[in-house]
Amino acid sequence: MQDVKHLTNRRKGLLQRFLLGRGNRSAPSNRRLKEPEAKRELRLRFVLPLLALILAGWPVYSLITGAGGGSAAARSKPVPAARAAAKLSPLDTFQSLQISADSLAAATLVGDRLQSPLADGSRITYNIDVEMQEKVARYLAASRVPYGVFVAMEPKSGRVLGMVSHSSINKEWEKSAHGQIYPMASLFKIVTASAALEQKKVSPDTVVAFNGRLASVNPRQWEPRGRKSPEMTLTNAMGKSVNPVFGRVASHYVGGEQLVLQANRFGFNKPLFPGTSIRPSTAFPPQSDSELKLMGAGLGREVKISPIHAAAMMAAVANRGVMMTPLLAEKVTGGGGENLYTATPMEMQRVLSEEAAQQLAKMLSTTVNSGTSRRAFHDRRGRPMLAKLNIAAKTGSIDGKEPEGQYSWFAAYAPMEDPQIALVALVVNQGKWNIKASNVGEKALEAFFR
Repeated sequence: MQDVKHLTNRRKGLLQRFLLGRGNRSAPSNRRLKEPEAKRELRLRFVLPLLALILAGWPVYSLITGAGGGSAAARSKPVPAARAAAKLSPLDTFQSLQISADSLAAATLVGDRLQSPLADGSRITYNIDVEMQEKVARYLAASRVPYGVFVAMEPKSGRVLGMVSHSSINKEWEKSAHGQIYPMASLFKIVTASAALEQKKVSPDTVVAFNGRLASVNPRQWEPRGRKSPEMTLTNAMGKSVNPVFGRVASHYVGGEQLVLQANRFGFNKPLFPGTSIRPSTAFPPQSDSELKLMGAGLGREVKISPIHAAAMMAAVANRGVMMTPLLAEKVTGGGGENLYTATPMEMQRVLSEEAAQQLAKMLSTTVNSGTSRRAFHDRRGRPMLAKLNIAAKTGSIDGKEPEGQYSWFAAYAPMEDPQIALVALVVNQGKWNIKASNVGEKALEAFFR
């Protein structure tokens, strides 16, 4: 393709030959024949106006014909916006999860379902329970939580029933809140207990002696001191989230290697959701007995998990030990009506045996009734707000840095007899505690079992 300089030189050469005569092409320029002055003036009188007209019209001609060194983009025909957008091909499960999560903020209610249109004319239809989603979103906004995120799943299928994030401080954080990893706190006691149960070294009724306060964070003080040391069954210790008990279980019954192996079975330390922006959860091997006790009690600050992984983990306990792939979209339809994706339940992996899952359920049954979430699920007179619902649950609390604040976790599933929903809520408070994650969980369960 010629550039502008070459075309200009070509036009200049043609002009010179026309004005000065054809001459001898092979002869040097200083040997060209001279014309009589009169004939040259006559030719100029007609040629110059014609030349001016040609030069004036040249830009228009160039635009019409595409000549004159214009770019390929300028010469090409305009492409309609709808055709310019890349068209989606059939999606796999994890591609669907990523695209659906990215588009959720733009979803609107169409009939009784949330839907999001895509740039190429495709459309996502979500599995989300609209009433629960809206109630949780309103509650987090009204409570003005610095940071809050909520994920709910159907245990048997993996359908994502809710995914909400809210920040009164940083709206940008909301976009990826469900896939970032945060200190897991006492939710890790579920892993500790399951590791001990799988090795058949304990049962829900095993009594463990300990020393120190229930919320002690100093593992050097946890070993019992004589017959007068307090003791507690694992079921009651789970409900009250007793750090010394689970620290001692990790140290005396499980061991560091087996604890990390059990964490790996739950999906830690690997890309559990390949092809998505969800970060892998971490649970690194402890380097000392003190670190092992802290890890087992849920005080290991480098044990981190994403809310969507935590929801899948709780759903696995509810689903008799089988973890299902999260299915946020029910379907994705192309611009021409073609099917690009339809949600199909898909097992990810078995994280614990059915027997251990049943035993763990018993240990989780006391959190709401008499444990750390009792206040959130009872009114001021002590009456249960969801009296007819048997709930398995676990709480957690710890300080964190990204974002900075006090982390409050709540994980649950219900009803225990035939689980229909598993959920996880995380609230990060700063200074004043606006609400706890247990409050979010109660609102969600109330809306779901309306």
